[in-house]
This record gives sequence, C-alpha cells and structure tokens, in this order.
Amino acid sequence: MASLGLAAYGYGIRYEFGIFNQKIVNGWQVEEADDWLRYGNPWEKARPEYMRPVHFYGRVEHTADGVQWVDTQVVLALPYDTPVPGYRNNVVNTMRLWSAKAPCDFNLKDFNVGGYIQAVLDRNLAENISRVLYPNDNFFEGKELRLKQEYFVVAATLQDIVRRFKSSKFGSTEFVRMDLSTLPEKVAIQLNDTHPAMAIPELMRILLDLEKLTWEKSWDIVVRTCAYTNHTVLPEALERWPIDLFQNLLPRHLQIIYEINRRHLERVAERFPGDTDRQRRMSLIEEGGQKKINMAHLCIVGSHAVNGVARIHSEIIKDTVFKDFYEMDPEKFQNKTNGITPRRWLVMSNPGLAEVIAERIGDDYIRDLDQLKELLTFVDDDSLIRDIAKVKQVGKRRTGILIN
Repeated sequence: MASLGLAAYGYGIRYEFGIFNQKIVNGWQVEEADDWLRYGNPWEKARPEYMRPVHFYGRVEHTADGVQWVDTQVVLALPYDTPVPGYRNNVVNTMRLWSAKAPCDFNLKDFNVGGYIQAVLDRNLAENISRVLYPNDNFFEGKELRLKQEYFVVAATLQDIVRRFKSSKFGSTEFVRMDLSTLPEKVAIQLNDTHPAMAIPELMRILLDLEKLTWEKSWDIVVRTCAYTNHTVLPEALERWPIDLFQNLLPRHLQIIYEINRRHLERVAERFPGDTDRQRRMSLIEEGGQKKINMAHLCIVGSHAVNGVARIHSEIIKDTVFKDFYEMDPEKFQNKTNGITPRRWLVMSNPGLAEVIAERIGDDYIRDLDQLKELLTFVDDDSLIRDIAKVKQVGKRRTGILIN
C-alpha cells in the first residue's frame, strides 16, 4: 500500500515472542518461541502518549444516561510504531503494534507483607495478552486468552482510529464528542479474516454507548466502514466462540451481538418467509450442545464487502460456504486475488534473474508486473535463454544442488 501511495495503518499485537524458530530433532520438526526482542528492535518507536485502556469482564448497567459497562478490569495498550516505506516514492506508512501493560506494575503493599508472588501476578496476567501469538486453545484458559488477544487489538485500534478521525477534523487530540456520520468517508477498516471480527460490536458499542447515536445510525456507519476478507473455505476452521465465555469476558458485546442477530434474522425472514432452516443456517448464534457465536457470519452481516483471496476461492465462498449470504446480498461479494511483492521475491531473493529481465525490458516492471508480458517477444531469443540458464546454474551451485 505504501508503494501504491495509499495512506494506511497496519494494526496488530507486538508479541514478545514470535512464532517460531524451527529445528529438526531426530528427523522431526520442532518449534520454539522466537525471542526476537532479546536485543531490542531499532526500527520501532514506542508511543506512550497514545496509550489506550482496554476493558474486560465487569457487568452492564442500564441507567438514565444509557448503557454503561462497569466494574471492568483494565489493561493498557502501549503502541509501537514501525515505518513502512514505499518503493522509491517518498511515501511512508505506519505499522502500529500494541503491547499489553498492567495499569500498576507493582503492588508494594503485597510485597511488604511478604506476598512476593501476588505483587507481580496481576502484571503478568495482563501482559500475557501480548506474550506470544495464539496460545493453545484446547483448554478454557487458552480460549479465553485467545479471545482477549483478539479484543485487545480491536479495542485499542478503534480508539486510535476515532482519535485520529476527531483530531484531523478539529486539530485537537482530545476524545471529544462529535458527529461520526462521516467516518465511512474517511476510514476503511479491512478485517483480515475473522480474528478482528470484534471490531463490529466494538464500534457499535462506541457509537451507541459513548457517542449516544441511535442503533440505526450506528449500524449504518459500521457496515459502511467495515469490509471482510475471508481466508478459508473449511467450515471447521471458521472461528466460533462459546456464549458462556463471551458473557464473562465481554458482556456488553454479547448483548450487542444478540441484537445484531435479532435484526439480521428479521431481515432474513422478510426476504425468505417461512424458511426457518435458512434462518438457522444464517444465524450468528449456533444452537446445539453449546451455544456459540459464528464470527464469520458476524463479519459478513456487519460489512459492506466480502472477498476471497483468489478467483476460485471467491467462487467457492459464493457457491458453498456462504451460499445463503450470497443469495441474500450478492452485491457484497467480490474477489481480490492475493499477490506477492517482486521487490522481495525477485529483486532481493534472485538478483541475477532480476538483472537479466531488466537488461531486456528495463526495471519499471518492479513497480508494474504486467510489464513482464514484454518478455514474450524474447521467447525464442537464444541469448536470454542462455542467460537464464546461467542464473539457474549459479543458484543451484550456491545451494549445493549442482555437483560437477
């Protein structure tokens, strides 16, 4: 996006340990956590002035002033910025990664009475959110931490988006109340698979509870702002979260999701009267032994555009996995074929081949891969064939494949 000159922020979590260092032990692949921050990261800059609180647990109160989410546990989200430069165009975008911090680092009272473990326990629990990517979710604790991670990045990011939107309009960094009806004209939120799906109920919570907008106006803003990229056609791989877990961790968001689903099913019933089986298939809430929230369904309902990442993928989505939703809103479904950057996967990783190509058609193809079609005029050129063969031979010798 930086190379195309598109203004963008990339948001994620600044995991203390990456995944993963790979080793082969007795013929088997073994993964270890990657302690990539051991010696620091010179490319990033901490931005404590933009630190934001993220809330968990608590309960919901209905008061004269509206709905309030109270008695919550707070974790602070500390942003670290990494510049992402475009290719020779003087454009630099930002990747902002959030690190989880406890509101109080050290409980001195506990420490003074001998409670050394308790003194740092709360801090460790808070900072586990950004400790390592995707904990094992075979157990309840793992499931809860994984959902915490997903909500943590969403809540911090949306606060940042709203802050920047407001400051750009008024030249102020204060989180003041103003009309957010023009948000979709200035902001596009692309949900990369279902992991940031909580952006939909979280943005609704901000608009309803903090900005005091009506449901109809809030929902219109959310749908026009959000879009969803699907990455899998396997139904068993789509995220589903237990209702009980939601009720405990994010009670206000569960209420909002229930209301989204109620209105969504009313619309399905109007469009396909009497088709109760379709309503069951399209519901955001899956019934059965354990009630669960289907996050992919939430993404589709709360977005104005849905895309797969290859033509065949996008067609499968429409024909099978999300067929009911396609029949309901065919205009939502699009295709965006994933690509790679030739700057890394050709110019850097195979400079010899890049140079051979540039000698024939120039180096503008690095910005525009369509120019590689010009190589078709050299398909019978003996010198090009020889030069490419030499590049392949050098590469094989370098990797030890070619033995004279």
